[in-house]
Amino acid sequence: MKGRIIKSANNIYTLSSLLDSSICQARIKGKVLDSVKGEYNPLVVGDIVSYIPNTQGDSMITEREERATSFARWNVKKLINQTICANMDQVVIVSTVSNPPFRPRFIDRAICCARNAEIVIAINKDDLEVSPFVSSWCKLYNALGFKCITISAKEKRLDALIELLKGKTSAFVGQSGCGKSSIVNALLSLNEKTGEIVSKYDRGRHTTTSSTFFYGEEYNIIDTPGVREILVPLEDESLVKECFPELKDATCLYSSCLHYGEEGCAVPELIDKNIVSPERYESYLRILESLFERRPGYMRKKANERQK
Repeated sequence: MKGRIIKSANNIYTLSSLLDSSICQARIKGKVLDSVKGEYNPLVVGDIVSYIPNTQGDSMITEREERATSFARWNVKKLINQTICANMDQVVIVSTVSNPPFRPRFIDRAICCARNAEIVIAINKDDLEVSPFVSSWCKLYNALGFKCITISAKEKRLDALIELLKGKTSAFVGQSGCGKSSIVNALLSLNEKTGEIVSKYDRGRHTTTSSTFFYGEEYNIIDTPGVREILVPLEDESLVKECFPELKDATCLYSSCLHYGEEGCAVPELIDKNIVSPERYESYLRILESLFERRPGYMRKKANERQK
C-alpha cells in the first residue's frame, strides 16, 4: 500500500493511506531504507511511501518514492543537509512587517532552501505600520516573479493568501515569532500552540516542534517549526543562481561564471544599470560564501582564487 507521512516523532511515522485516507503508525523496515542513503532524515512529512499494513502493531515502511519537491536546510549540529518536508506545490515563506524585524536576507536564504516548488512570500502583521523599506522589498520580489503579499493574522485579513493556497499543498516556513502558527490556525480553524515575542531580543519563541501535514477542504498545509536562523543546504553552488532570476540576464565571458568576482563577470554592469539590486547581490554573495566555508579546504582555496 502507499501512504503519505503526515507526522513523525522518534522514528515513528503517522501515515495517511492514499487509498482510503485511513491513518496508521509505521516504522522503517530494518535500520535504513535500501533506496535512501546518506541523509540525516530519510523520511519527512510529505513523503510518499510504500508500506506493509499491520493491524496488530506498527506497519512497516519499505520504500520511499522520489521527491518531486523539497525544502531543506543545513543542520549546524550534525553538519549535514536536513530535509524538512517534501512534495508540496509551493513554499510560503512567512515574514513580518516588524516584531520581529523584517529580514530580506532570511527570505533570500529560505528561497534557496526550496527545490522545484513555487515561492510565496507572506509578510504578516500589516496591521502595524508598513515601512517604505518593507514596501520596496515587496515590490522587488514581485518584480522578480515571486508572489509577495502582506497579511494580518491578528485581524484575520488573509483573503489574498487563501487565493494563492486554493487547490495546492503549501509548506509554511518562517522565523520564530512571525505568526506562522497563528496563520495556520486561522486558515484551518485549528488551536495549535502559539508564542509571544521575547522583547529583550525582539525575536520569537519556538512553538511548533515538528512538521505536520494538515488536510483542508480547499487546500493542504504543512506547518514546520519556526527557526531563528537558516542556512542553505550544502550542494552545487550553481543552484543558487537559479534562485536569483535577475542574474539570468548576465552575459558573462564564461557560461560557468558564478558571479563571484570572476574575470568577465557582467553582474557589476547590471548593478550600474539598476537591473540587479545591490542588496540582493550582496545577499547572493553571502550565501555563496557560507557554502564555500563548508567545503573541504582545497575547494575553499579554489573559491578564493575566483575573486583575484
